[in-house]
Amino acid sequence: MPRIFRRRLAAILALILLVLGLLLTITQWLPRLVGIWLPPETRIELEGTPRWRDGGVWFPHIRYLTGDCVLASVEHVSLGWHQSRWRLNAGQVSVNSECLQHIPATNDNPSAPKSLAEWQAMLPGADLHIDQLIIAPWQAYAGQLDLALESGQQQLHYQGDNLQLEATLKGQQLNIQRLTFKNGALPEPVTVSGQLELPKFADGLPVNGNVSGQLSLGALPDPLDVTLDWQQQQGMLKVMMQGIPQPLLSLPWQASAQQIHIEKGQYYWPLDAQPLSGFINLTLDNWQAGLEAARITGRLNLLTQGRGGKGNVVLGIGPGHLSMTQSQLPFQLTGESKLAEMQLYGTIPGELSGSVLDPLLTLKPGALLRLRGRLLATLDVDEARWPLAGVRLSSQGIDGRLQAILKAHDPSFGKFLLHLDGRANNFWPDKGEWNWRYWGGGEMLPLNAKWDVKGTGGWQDTLIHLDTLSTGFNQLEYGMVQVSKPRLTLTTPVNWQRDVQRPSFDGGFKMQSGQTQFSYGGWLPNSDLEFKAKGRDPSHFIWRGELKAGDIGPLRVHGRWDGERLRGEAWWPAQSLTVFQPLLSQDLKMKIQSGELRAQIAFSAAPEQGFEAGGHWTVKQGSVWTPDSQINGVDFSLPFRLKQQRWQLGVRGPVSLRIAEVKNQFALQNIRADLQGAYPWTESHPLTLQDVSLDLLGGQITLPSLRMPQHEVARVALRDISLSELITAIKPKQFAMSGKVNGELPLWLNHQRWLIEKGWIANSGSLTFRLDKDMADAITSNNMAAGAAMSWLRYMEISRSWATINLDNLGDLTMDAQVQGISRFSNRNQTVNLNYRHQENLFQLWRSLRFGDNLQSWVEQNATLPSKKDPQP
Repeated sequence: MPRIFRRRLAAILALILLVLGLLLTITQWLPRLVGIWLPPETRIELEGTPRWRDGGVWFPHIRYLTGDCVLASVEHVSLGWHQSRWRLNAGQVSVNSECLQHIPATNDNPSAPKSLAEWQAMLPGADLHIDQLIIAPWQAYAGQLDLALESGQQQLHYQGDNLQLEATLKGQQLNIQRLTFKNGALPEPVTVSGQLELPKFADGLPVNGNVSGQLSLGALPDPLDVTLDWQQQQGMLKVMMQGIPQPLLSLPWQASAQQIHIEKGQYYWPLDAQPLSGFINLTLDNWQAGLEAARITGRLNLLTQGRGGKGNVVLGIGPGHLSMTQSQLPFQLTGESKLAEMQLYGTIPGELSGSVLDPLLTLKPGALLRLRGRLLATLDVDEARWPLAGVRLSSQGIDGRLQAILKAHDPSFGKFLLHLDGRANNFWPDKGEWNWRYWGGGEMLPLNAKWDVKGTGGWQDTLIHLDTLSTGFNQLEYGMVQVSKPRLTLTTPVNWQRDVQRPSFDGGFKMQSGQTQFSYGGWLPNSDLEFKAKGRDPSHFIWRGELKAGDIGPLRVHGRWDGERLRGEAWWPAQSLTVFQPLLSQDLKMKIQSGELRAQIAFSAAPEQGFEAGGHWTVKQGSVWTPDSQINGVDFSLPFRLKQQRWQLGVRGPVSLRIAEVKNQFALQNIRADLQGAYPWTESHPLTLQDVSLDLLGGQITLPSLRMPQHEVARVALRDISLSELITAIKPKQFAMSGKVNGELPLWLNHQRWLIEKGWIANSGSLTFRLDKDMADAITSNNMAAGAAMSWLRYMEISRSWATINLDNLGDLTMDAQVQGISRFSNRNQTVNLNYRHQENLFQLWRSLRFGDNLQSWVEQNATLPSKKDPQP
């Protein structure tokens, strides 16, 4: 082997060994070599063994640290040369921006800064690809990055779920083809495009430019147009809405090396009820030193006009600063906002702290918000107060003590005062925890009542729970009903699960009331109503329970609530009628002896309609005693409907009353009556009593129809009334009668004068009349003329009798009677004509029912001598 060949082979082997040695020790010498150009107290660490892969050097993991903080972490990175271009690929690059504060500042300036063109001239032809770039704390905007570098042009392509960017830089001209940004607070992505001219040394704001885009908001039908224009050190940001010539936001700004200043910026929001507008002044000092060192001061005001005149709310911020780690920016909100129906007053000092990306808002002592005005259509707020001192607000939620005091009145319902006091722990609706207690009271004018309420509860994540509740009235008066001290409490806690996947609502309640008085004189014993509710939410649930009132019940009830109307049904199983004795007025002096009741009722209640009900009551074989009578065999069927405090009696069929017998001085049997119509009755809603009949004194009394209000006379017919049974019932000592009579009594109930007008009574067949001997002898001894007449009336057979009757509404009865018959006296038959007129107060007569005592005076005044003597047969 030639010597020269051996030398070349040795050199090649030495080079190979050197390369292998360098590769094997690259994790030791490369970080130190790179550290020459790195800032002090920062370093590079290589983990794993580098390899040669696909024509390039592959590193498993590279970390860049400042102190103990990992500023950047690169995984699976490779560097190679392909088609005369450098190619750098990385699997994942993670950058922690919080580590930037640990990099020490340096004043080294070995040479003058290079211009943007000089930096671009130094760029080699290279392609950079990162599968996933993550910059903390903006992890939500992670994505894939591609850079194509040339000395004359640089192209950037970034693709992430929430951020996409296409841009090209040629010299100092930056062309943004598309920048799309997504955020959970925005219903639609924001897309902008434009052109910028960068400064020569890339150490400040662009020299000039124009950027435009569109912003969509869920409350607006069309997207907003956003434009940003500037020339040199000043420019304008505008936000416009289609169809509105006035900008929604107009911010003129000026920038220098030390300060960015916005003066007399304006905003406008075209709300229908109350347009909002105001001014904005904002100053950023030392802005080029970065966000951490920039000093922020500003002032924003809100101008309103409405109930009470004009209002002005001012928000002052600063001086302070914002930071990626620890911001400190004080603020104070003061003034009053006068909207169309409300007035807001407040003084709210506070401070913004923490990371600017996740700030914490802390309200200081003295923070108080007040409200006055009309909150709802008829609800006037006298004063609402929210003490806010110590409350903290962040992305995690509200933390601290939450209080509210509401004093208000409603012209229809009255005044009330409510208090709420609780504590929140990182609370947002359906997230975190908020426990509270509440108390208060007020008036309920429609029910002539005062009410109070107190209880405890909370809101934990998606569960709202009501642990205790006690609310009630001193009384309730509604229509014909007065309820004493009703009170509602919980038997089991109320839980409302708001999770959309498994919504639920349940709870147990108990309503206790004292006596219930009815306007007609009856009353209901102390009552208990227990019911449970179960459903989807407080506006959609079903309920079921039982009502007891002393010995009455249980009345089983169930129904549903749909957020506007309460509906329900009640069943009253068969129960002894005697337990309902309290429902009868004591003035009736009636005692229930026996019977059975069943009932079924449907009802509904809503604010506009009030209370409505309908159903059917049935009484079987009832028995009632009064001081002077006994009523047996009562069958009663009552279909009804109650609406707007009017009873509709007999909806599909009439109210039916059947009584087997009434025992008193006059025995009544087979009483029948049907009732149908409205009570209270009106002309458009009449009440009709019809098909009335009863058996009395061996005959029958009937009333075909009686309508109220009454326009036609109601004719009470008497058929075959037995005078002998009448005499037996009233037991007069002075006379006796037998036979039957008929009659008709035209009845008025609302006539200005008459109760009965031109009624009549006549005999049905022959009648007999016998005068008591002692009475006749007494008349004869006192008055000879009358005594002679009495001799003819000691016994008489009446062939014709006719009486006309008139009864006025004061009870004065006038009766004109004619009697014709044959008197048997001294074994002879004599024709007798008797004419008399009788006047008496019937109301007094009914109280005595002893009219026989007055017959002697009637006969003395009205009897005439016989006009014709008939021969003896």
